[in-house]
Amino acid sequence: MASLTEIVAHVQSVLRSSEISDYPGALNGLQLENSGKITRIAAAVDSHLPVVEKAIAAGADLLLVHHGIFWSGLQPLTGPLRRKVQLALDHDLAILSQHLPLDAHPEFGNNALLARALNLGRGTPAFPYKGTPIGLRFDIEIDREDLLHRLEGAVGGPVALCPGGPRIIRQLGICSGGAGSEVASAAAAGLDSFITGEGPHWSYTTAEEIGVNLFYAGHYATETFGVKALAAHLADQFDIPWEFIDHPTGM
Repeated sequence: MASLTEIVAHVQSVLRSSEISDYPGALNGLQLENSGKITRIAAAVDSHLPVVEKAIAAGADLLLVHHGIFWSGLQPLTGPLRRKVQLALDHDLAILSQHLPLDAHPEFGNNALLARALNLGRGTPAFPYKGTPIGLRFDIEIDREDLLHRLEGAVGGPVALCPGGPRIIRQLGICSGGAGSEVASAAAAGLDSFITGEGPHWSYTTAEEIGVNLFYAGHYATETFGVKALAAHLADQFDIPWEFIDHPTGM
């Protein structure tokens, strides 16, 4: 059995979590401890009640997630939140969350792994949040339809496209999750195309007006890569099994 303390310390060190600013609700790190021993890891994008139930059914005692139990902000421990926390406590399930540190990491990060799945190479760090680059940019030459097909294969589903930019893409940005609102910043940085998970309605019309190809590949779908890679790394490092809890949101 592995020690929860050792696993948490290793994750914090590898992802440099204490050095990366994040949204208040992210609360990166151990969010709920168990009795201290880990025999099986479950990895998931979200930590809501159905995922906690699936992790327990899978026999996990550590749930590694991208969006933690406080993602919705400060709230009383009532209703579904109380049931979720109580269920985890009753089954000795620890919950460990990593948000922007997992987006930004060059090896285990969502953006780096999505780029690798698209055969784009390593890219250059881009899209800083409070001083830390979260996404990547690439100098490439690729047909827009070719990239669309690659992207659909990488995320395993349909991708919505605003074809506002050139057919041949030469300056591409990637920032997973809900970064569609950064399309104007992407254009200002010289990008003609931008891949993200989702964005507000106005991001489509803005992309069309300013001449950017905007690919919406799914918030959930673009953020499955990191938790899988990190869980696999921990399984190898600490010699414990892991599995991915797939619970798509459709967004």
